[in-house]
Amino acid sequence: MTGPAPSTLPEALRRAGEDNAAVTVRFDGAARPANARVGTLMADALAIAGALQSRGIQAGDVVAVQLPNWYEGAVAQIAVALCGAVLVPIVQIYGAHELGFILRQSGACAFILPGTWRGRDFASMVDTIGELPDLRTIVVVADDAPTGWLTWAELTAIGGTYQAPWIAPDDVALLVYTSGTTADPKGVQHSHATLLAEVFSEVATGPAGGDAVHLAVFPSGHVAGLLGLLRMVVLGTPTILMDVWNPARAAHLIDEYGVTWSVGAPVHLAALLDQRDAGSVSLSTLREYMVGAASVPASLVERADAAGISAYRCYGSSEHPTVSSGRPTDPLSKRAFTDGQLVAGNEARLVDEIGNDVATGGEGELVTRGPELFVGYREPALDRAAFLPAGWFRTGDIGRFDADGYLMITDRKKDIIVRGGENISSKEIEDILATHPQVAEVAAVGAPDDRYGERVCVYVVLRDGPTLDLESVANHFQAAGVARQKTPERLVVVDELPRTAAGKVQKFVLREALRAPVS
Repeated sequence: MTGPAPSTLPEALRRAGEDNAAVTVRFDGAARPANARVGTLMADALAIAGALQSRGIQAGDVVAVQLPNWYEGAVAQIAVALCGAVLVPIVQIYGAHELGFILRQSGACAFILPGTWRGRDFASMVDTIGELPDLRTIVVVADDAPTGWLTWAELTAIGGTYQAPWIAPDDVALLVYTSGTTADPKGVQHSHATLLAEVFSEVATGPAGGDAVHLAVFPSGHVAGLLGLLRMVVLGTPTILMDVWNPARAAHLIDEYGVTWSVGAPVHLAALLDQRDAGSVSLSTLREYMVGAASVPASLVERADAAGISAYRCYGSSEHPTVSSGRPTDPLSKRAFTDGQLVAGNEARLVDEIGNDVATGGEGELVTRGPELFVGYREPALDRAAFLPAGWFRTGDIGRFDADGYLMITDRKKDIIVRGGENISSKEIEDILATHPQVAEVAAVGAPDDRYGERVCVYVVLRDGPTLDLESVANHFQAAGVARQKTPERLVVVDELPRTAAGKVQKFVLREALRAPVS
């Protein structure tokens, strides 16, 4: 991109539509694959932006999008950004409970969703949510729409001339919801400036070379999915987007299109290597793989290296997307056992319980600052516990730096489970299972897993009566209407939970038990 750096998303996207018009991308949906050029994508997004503006969508309004990585999903998200509205991407796995909370707390005035996806009827799900007083426009990507809604075709037919909005770099551009230590998702707010800082980051642009092709596997509702879409357009990166993760399909796409690099969680990389080891694909063009979003086993990076793929770890979050990253040229020992070095512009400290720096070489809670750090939560009360003075963000993770300045995350202070790159609130799991008639007490922790990083494990103290099995637990979670990924996959029945003298459950004891070798 030539000329002065853009300061807002609409500016960056409009310029990219001109500079990168010929770049080809592919949307590999199960029933709707489509090849497109960035120029066509941007032209359609500008048309949809004009239609949204004609429906009253203005700069600062909140628009939620729950579409998968379809062509319409990319057009919708770009169109919202072009309007200067606040985009709320929502992961497709969320059920009525999470969706209702997000739409209400965000104050979304418009919502764009699929009719059906992977057998789920999204329109029917919306009917179960209840009143949404701020919502005035609903668009469904389907042939028909309930009364009062618009189909995608009807929105496209509205027309309307796009008008560039008056916005500032520090205005909120993105509101992405992530599970954390609270039962309800937390709304993470990013400005135009923080998003563009990440998009133009030194490690976010992928490998050099005219043959670079990227495979995008993160869902569109995940911050990594949205950032991948922005990089694809703004940086002109040839990309293949998958709407559903399928290891066999992903591996064949790599061979078919000569994919050279990708980014994913351990579950994605491990599955690709499984496909290669089975002899069905070669993955011969895949040179680099950035892996993060969950605990990364060193053995996985070593396995990739043996297959000729330079995998390296990174560390970040929805709040601060890329704090540190390895590089494909780093020694294997650094790529396998550390989370890389700080990205240029970022700062980090390790502090104790009261916020004082720990001694050099010691472990402490990682606190960060940098140009891509979010601007605060949607619920301002959450900011008080999230920041130290001078704007240092408390990550909730414990780490240390080696003598060469490489970061190693060693523990998690925050009480969350990271399964396949998605944060799951332990408290939410506990709150749901506590309503089961057979459960007296429950504690949820992450069980180590080489494929997903962690799986949801629950320790349960039962009431008098029948025992409890995973099938009963699964039925209980299904009835609660939450995402399937939150359903416990391991159940341990105990007589009592380990506690401190003050009565607090000692979850570290439970985690250590899960990590202990089986005798």
